[in-house]
Order: sequence, then C-alpha cells, then structure tokens
Amino acid sequence: MNSHKFWTDLHGGSTHFPIALLIGSFLFDLIGFYVKQDKASRDLHSAGYYSLVLGALGGFAAVLSGAMLTQWQLMGHGRLLLHHKFVWPAFGLLTALAVWRIMVQDKSTRRGFGVYLVVAAITTILMAISGYWGGELL
Repeated sequence: MNSHKFWTDLHGGSTHFPIALLIGSFLFDLIGFYVKQDKASRDLHSAGYYSLVLGALGGFAAVLSGAMLTQWQLMGHGRLLLHHKFVWPAFGLLTALAVWRIMVQDKSTRRGFGVYLVVAAITTILMAISGYWGGELL
C-alpha cells in the first residue's frame, strides 16, 4: 500500500468519529441541561462527557492524517483553504471543550454550563462546515 493511500484511508476513516461524537455529545448535554430528573440528567451529561473526550482524542488522528495528506500545509488553496478555515477553529474548540470538561467535571454552575453549550454549538457548526468542505475535496 502506498503512503498516500494509507493516509487517505486513515483520514477518511478517522474524521467521521470525532464529528459524530461531537454532535452526540452536544445533543446529550443539551437534553441533559433541560431534563428535570437528576439521574436522567446525570446520565445524559455522562454520555456527553465521554463522547466529547473520545471525539477530541479521535480528532488528533484526523488532524495528523490530514496534515500528512497535505504535506503539513496549514492552509492551502481553494477548497482545501475553505476546509482549513473551519477545521482549525473547530479542532481547537473541540480540544478546549474536552479539557474544560475534564478539569471541571460536574462542578460547573448552570450558567457556566450554558456558556459551554453555546461554545459546543458553535464548535458543532464549525465542524459540520469543515466536514462539508472536506467532502468537496474528494
């Protein structure tokens, strides 16, 4: 197997998990934010936490394989530039959200978690747009 095909296959396979896990995490946490039952809310937030952390970890494989594909071009041209304009902020925010959740655990105030949800929504939108432009590269 040639090197380019390996990185293409790895990138194609590794990008979908962080996207799906981020979306799932956001939805679990959003629903958990509004659920009034303590146990259900805790369970939803727990699912959101683990989905986010796994998504952020998977994001590193996606970024590494993408960097290898583009020969470490941080921006590029045309559709690659459009993809990177959204993927870098999305990846940075995804990583920051995961670090925040790991550090804060379940000790956030309701208002603090509300801010987290707004940032998670922005991250999800950026990741979706990034995924769109990544698909346009094919």
